[in-house]
Amino acid sequence: MTTTEELVARVNKILDDIGIDMDGLFESFDVPTVYYRLKENLSLLQELEKDLSRRVGETGLSVAGLSKKDRDPHLQWLYKKKRNKMLALERLRAAITAHRMAMAIITANYTFFRGKKLVSEREITKENLGQIRALPNPVQIARVEVLPYLAYSGDVLKILSRESVSVREEFKFIKGKLREKGTVRTSGLRIEVDYWEGNRLKKARIDLPADADIEGELRKRFGKRFRWRVLSFVKTRGVLINNHYTVDNLALAYATLDPEKGAEKLGLDLFRYYFLTSEKERETLGVYPDIKLCVDCHYSIFDLPFKWEPNFRTGYGSMMIIRKCEMERILMGRRREVSNIPNYLLGGVMLYGMSEYSEKQVAQLLGIPEDELREALEKFVISGLHKLLFANTKRFDKFMPKSEKARQFLSLLQG
Repeated sequence: MTTTEELVARVNKILDDIGIDMDGLFESFDVPTVYYRLKENLSLLQELEKDLSRRVGETGLSVAGLSKKDRDPHLQWLYKKKRNKMLALERLRAAITAHRMAMAIITANYTFFRGKKLVSEREITKENLGQIRALPNPVQIARVEVLPYLAYSGDVLKILSRESVSVREEFKFIKGKLREKGTVRTSGLRIEVDYWEGNRLKKARIDLPADADIEGELRKRFGKRFRWRVLSFVKTRGVLINNHYTVDNLALAYATLDPEKGAEKLGLDLFRYYFLTSEKERETLGVYPDIKLCVDCHYSIFDLPFKWEPNFRTGYGSMMIIRKCEMERILMGRRREVSNIPNYLLGGVMLYGMSEYSEKQVAQLLGIPEDELREALEKFVISGLHKLLFANTKRFDKFMPKSEKARQFLSLLQG
């Protein structure tokens, strides 16, 4: 059985080799070959991570609180050994995250075929690798161009040290954006109510949305004889991505891809991610590990792609995503009524309804086919759900049936 020090040395050697191999692999960029190599690497790295984490544990030793006089040189040697093990484990986990992200990006953007037969990525083996071909999907989720720049060796800082000053500055800027906590947004009120029921005074605690008509809601529930007071505000807060391995990989990849506009491109890709997918899809997609399933507060990274807009204001991008997430919840149980509209087109329909963008601008912003978006808008209007989601439905009038008979039939159908 190998010692822990030998295992650490083996981990570092394997990760160095992976970094060299992956650099050469992206020169030709044969998608099935890249995916197969990523899958093989990930299997090996997960076994190493399991073994090393079992030996090292989750907590490290520290001598930060000791003065130089109190630091025993023998203890320092032990601390150094422990620190090297923890660094190897951190490097290993960063590499595993990079591999998972890369595999998720490939499966989200490519479809695999063996001849004319559709195959899943799990069916790619060493034996049939030469027979597999990958066709790009019509809609891009995440950015394929960042794949060569993820930290497959896990050594983010070492890779960064070889880059230019502009790349390092953009890395720090992106990482700062991704680590910021969202601005607190009051999403609801917790209220205590005293009311009379059957000549008895009772108490109840209820939660209401922040913009609710409190008096009207309470009158409906408790009649005229009640009094209320606010106990607390229900607030939301937290980082957008709760995984520092994901943050490091994204910051490195986008800063290297474009040292001038890397943060702006990442903000646009994250914006598209929320509009092109449903909450259920985001649970399993994995292109951004540990990202929030729904946005419920303001993050400044979503403002970057829109800062040149003439009507831009702080929170521009975040508010659109927040509204989209709220609409997803409203459509729960009614999604079958527009089951013929894919999620990426449904996101385009919602963006069209909540913004002032034309259908052409929405298609360009989200990277979806304009003709498919128009067809989806017509189907959505026929379902009548635009009246449920939007207070102002004038923008949808142009997609109503043209003939009077068709309009009358549609009004009868929608009740």
